[in-house]
Amino acid sequence: MADIAPETITHRRILKIAFPIVLANITVPLLGLVDTGVIGQLGSAVPLGAIGIGAVILSSVYWVFGFLRMGTTGLTSQAHGAGNLEEVRALLLRGLMIGGVAGLAIVLFQVPIFWAAFQISPASAEVETMARSYLSIRVYSAPATLAFYGITGWLIALERTRAVLILQVWMNGLNIILDLWFVLGLGWGVEGVALATFIAEWTGLLFGLWLCVRGMPGLFRANWVRIFDPVRLRRMAQVNVDIMLRSILMLGAFTSFLFLGAGLGDVTLAANQVLLQFLHITAFALDGFAFAAETLVGQALGAGSRASIRRSAVLTSGWGLVMVVGMAAAFALFGERIIELMTTAPDVRTEAHAYLFWIVAAPLIGIASWMFDGIYIGATRTKEMRNGMLISFLVYCLAVWLLLEPYGNHGLWAALMIFNAVRGLTLAWWYPKLEASAQSS
Repeated sequence: MADIAPETITHRRILKIAFPIVLANITVPLLGLVDTGVIGQLGSAVPLGAIGIGAVILSSVYWVFGFLRMGTTGLTSQAHGAGNLEEVRALLLRGLMIGGVAGLAIVLFQVPIFWAAFQISPASAEVETMARSYLSIRVYSAPATLAFYGITGWLIALERTRAVLILQVWMNGLNIILDLWFVLGLGWGVEGVALATFIAEWTGLLFGLWLCVRGMPGLFRANWVRIFDPVRLRRMAQVNVDIMLRSILMLGAFTSFLFLGAGLGDVTLAANQVLLQFLHITAFALDGFAFAAETLVGQALGAGSRASIRRSAVLTSGWGLVMVVGMAAAFALFGERIIELMTTAPDVRTEAHAYLFWIVAAPLIGIASWMFDGIYIGATRTKEMRNGMLISFLVYCLAVWLLLEPYGNHGLWAALMIFNAVRGLTLAWWYPKLEASAQSS
C-alpha cells in the first residue's frame, strides 16, 4: 500500500516523480531533429515530406489510443493506494493485452486506415509513394507501441518515473544510433528510418517488461480470473472509452486549427507551425507535474483520503504554475530570437512575431486545463473530462465561427485560447465532486 498520508506528499516527492518525466520528454524532439537531419542529407524534399506525413498519420492514429496510458495510470494508482496488489498486477496485464490487440487491429486494417489518411493528406504522388514505404514498415510495431502505453502508465502510477526515463533514453537513443547507421552508413533512406523506429519500439517493449517484472516479482503469476473479471473489465472500458472520446475531440480542435490556418495562406500556415512548437515545449515541461498529479491523486483516492487529494492537487498545480510563469517570461524575452532560429524565411519570421503574444499568454491560460487533466485522470473522473471537452469543443467551434472571418489568424488563436480556458473552467467547476468522492480522512 502506498504511503499517501497528507504529510507524506511533499515538494521533494513531487519533484522526484516529475523531474524524470521532464528529462524523458526532452529526448522526444531530439529524436525528431535527428530523423529530420539524417533524411535531410539525402538532398531532396521528398523524403523529408514522406517522413513528416507518415509520422503525422501514425501519431494521429496512436493519439486515439492514448487512453491506454492515462487510464492505466489512474486505475493503477488507485489500486496501489488501496493496497490491492493483485489488481495492480492485473491492470498491467489488461493494458498489455488491450494494447497488443489494438495494435494488431491497426496492422490488419492498415490498408483502409492509410487510404483514408491519404485522402485528406496534401501529399504529392511522389511523397505519398515514399510515405507508404515508410508506413509499411512502421505499422508492424503498432502492437509494441500501444502495449508500451500500458507499461508507461503503470510505472507512472507506482512513482517509478526513473524507469520511464531509462526506457525513453534507451528507445530514442537506440533509434538515433540506428538512424545514423541505416541511413548514412547503409544508404537505406526512408525505409532505414522506419526500420530504426520499428526495432527501437519492440526492444523498448521488451525492456519495459523486464523493468516491470524486476520491480514486481511474480507479475505474470497474476490471478487470470481477476484479469478477465467482467465487472473490472467494464470499469476499465468505461474509463478508456471516455478518455478516447475526449482525445478525439481534442485532436479535432487542433487539427481544425491547422487546417483553418492553412486556408489563410502558406506564410500564415508556416508561422503557426513554428509557434505551435512553443506549445509543445510547454506541454513537455508540464507533463511531469500533471503525471505527478495523476499518481498522487489516484493513490489518495484509493486510500480514501480527501485531505491527501487536495494537498496533491494544490502542490502539483503550484509547481505547474511556477513552470508556466517561467516559460511565459522566457517566451516574452527570447521568443523572437527562438523564432529566428527556427526559420530563416523573413516573411515567416515577421508573421510569427505578430502572433507571438498569443504564445506568451498560452501557458498562463492553459495551466488549469493541463493540471486538471492530470488530477481527473488520477481520480478516473473520465465522464467529467469527456463532458468538459465536449463543451469546450463546441465553444471553440462557436469562437472560430465568430472570430475567424473578422480577425483572421488572430481570431483563430483567440479561439484556441478560449478552448483551453473553457477546459480549465469546466473541470474547476466539477472539482468539488471529485474531492467528495473520497472518504473523509
